[in-house]
Amino acid sequence: MSTQEQFNEGLESRNLGIYRALAAFQQECPVIHKATKAHQYSYADLPTIFSVINPILQKNGLGFTQLLQGNSIQTILFHIETGETIESLTEIPQDEASRMNIFQSSGSGVSYFRRYALSSMLGIVTDVDTDASKQPLANDRFEKALSAVKAGTITADKVKNAYKLTTEQINKLA
Repeated sequence: MSTQEQFNEGLESRNLGIYRALAAFQQECPVIHKATKAHQYSYADLPTIFSVINPILQKNGLGFTQLLQGNSIQTILFHIETGETIESLTEIPQDEASRMNIFQSSGSGVSYFRRYALSSMLGIVTDVDTDASKQPLANDRFEKALSAVKAGTITADKVKNAYKLTTEQINKLA
């Protein structure tokens, strides 16, 4: 038996269905934008994350559950077809100095660590939606910006990064 045949046989003896399904999920899952505001930061809340990931998980034969285990959350990703699982246990720090009552503090900690444990396990990327804060560039202002790019006083990338542009405007900058 050749080395390649031995390698292939070794792969076949290990059921890698969950890893193939997870890789397919990761290729399809978009960046999930942080749309919820709290204090001085933004985050992607659980309903937002679930609305994005659940159809993609289902399509790839995956599911998950998150169970409370004392002061920890056990996140279990499972492959429906093979029954394979990937598990993670995340400890929830107990903040007794919080200004919230103990129930609010516990609930906040559970929600926070559910988001991050699940995001970590699935390889989900959450980021601020920078396009949402960009203003459209009116045609008269765009023409001035285009002239400045042609004159070399500003770069096309700077214009693209600063404003929400139409496809036509992007093509003119190219």
